[in-house]
Amino acid sequence: MTRVSREFGNTLQKEAVSAVSADVIFASSRFPNYKLGANNQILDAKDSPKAPSMKEVVARETAQLLEQQKRFSVRDLASKFEKGLAAAAKLSEEAKLREAASLEKHVLLKKLRDALESLKGRVAGRNKDDVEEAIAMVEALAVQLTQREGELIQEKAEVKKLANFLKQASEDAKKLVDQERAFARTEIESARAAVQRVEEALQEQELMSRASGKQDMDELMKEVQEARRIKMLHQPSRVMDMEHELRALRMQLAEKSKHSLQLQRELAKSKRSVENLSFLYELDGAEALGSYLQIKPCSEISPELSKCSIQWYRISSEGGKKELISGASKSVYAPEPSDVGRLLQAEIVYDGQQTILTTAGAIDPAPGLGSYVEGLVRRHDIEFNVVVTQMNGTNHPSESIHVLHVGKMRMKLSKGKTTITKEYYSSSMQLCGVRGGGNAAAQALFWQAKKGLSVVLAFESERDRNAAIMLARRFAFDCNVMLAGPDDRAPLET
Repeated sequence: MTRVSREFGNTLQKEAVSAVSADVIFASSRFPNYKLGANNQILDAKDSPKAPSMKEVVARETAQLLEQQKRFSVRDLASKFEKGLAAAAKLSEEAKLREAASLEKHVLLKKLRDALESLKGRVAGRNKDDVEEAIAMVEALAVQLTQREGELIQEKAEVKKLANFLKQASEDAKKLVDQERAFARTEIESARAAVQRVEEALQEQELMSRASGKQDMDELMKEVQEARRIKMLHQPSRVMDMEHELRALRMQLAEKSKHSLQLQRELAKSKRSVENLSFLYELDGAEALGSYLQIKPCSEISPELSKCSIQWYRISSEGGKKELISGASKSVYAPEPSDVGRLLQAEIVYDGQQTILTTAGAIDPAPGLGSYVEGLVRRHDIEFNVVVTQMNGTNHPSESIHVLHVGKMRMKLSKGKTTITKEYYSSSMQLCGVRGGGNAAAQALFWQAKKGLSVVLAFESERDRNAAIMLARRFAFDCNVMLAGPDDRAPLET
């Protein structure tokens, strides 16, 4: 057996407990952050910078989210919630790391307490009291560590609660975004359905207008036959009543035709808007005799009209024949009597690309022009006050008043008692509206009295200009002469 002497026991006491003293003062109430090295040696780790507590971080993030929630849109709010969810996950990871560090501290405290317990059995006297005091201190540190762990568990629960809240809020935000998208799609579909209903209503109105127009025409023919029958029976009063009724029916038919044409034009505009077609140019102006049509750019990328090649055509509404209007190569064109009942088309060519503009409907006659012309036919002498603006293609400087005589056999232009020209209707004579010339084109006409003599005349009104053209062509037709503009007898098949 081994013999233990007093000297050996004293030596062991001195060597084992020389570092433990009752005068030990700890730097803080918390247990230091030790780590175990090789052979269970205790290593002193470097102090880490003091970080804010988890409660402070959670409270600050929650306050920022609640403060900014009212200012963000749905998409921004969803993004913020996702960021908050990521922050909560990060805090949860940090809590796990702290829990692992706390576990290491528990292991270290247990090893230290076991070492002190083993040391307590081998010492005596004052050293034993010091060892017991050290054990009590270690137990107090273990209690503090346990309390800290409780706080960490509570903070972990709060972090989990915040993470669940942020996750639920993110899902709610995504649902709200999906609802807004569904609502927007529903609005788009309803708008498309509304456009389709308007188009169908316009088509139905057009069909009804055509049917009612045909029915009114049949009724009008019956009324005319009845009026003729009554006139043959020598009933003047009845005939006059029928004439008034016929006049009223004609007015109603004209109004309905005008309304039908307006519906057709609105239908064409609606089709263009539904198909979302983009045009470089558009026709501006009333599609009626006595006005003028003008090509206008409707886009910022439209080339300048001065750099484009322009040509106007008239198209028959029945046969579809395309007739070139010679000399009509400007951006402005004023319809003349021969254009009534036909479509007008303008072709614009720039850099090899062609754009075609067509009127929505046929050119309408001028209201009251027919009766005005019939009243002029009954006169013996028909005169119009005009101003000569050009002669043989050259601008005429004088703006004095001239008189244009339109007779049944010839036409004459005079100034006071001086006759400038007087010619009979012949195949060399040409007469048409001015093809170009700005907004004054509706009041001007071109007249070639004979080869080598041509003038451009400006009238006092559009009605006088159109009446002069209609009268001259009517009287020339009675003389077996077709009076028209230059090269107006060359129709093209479309």
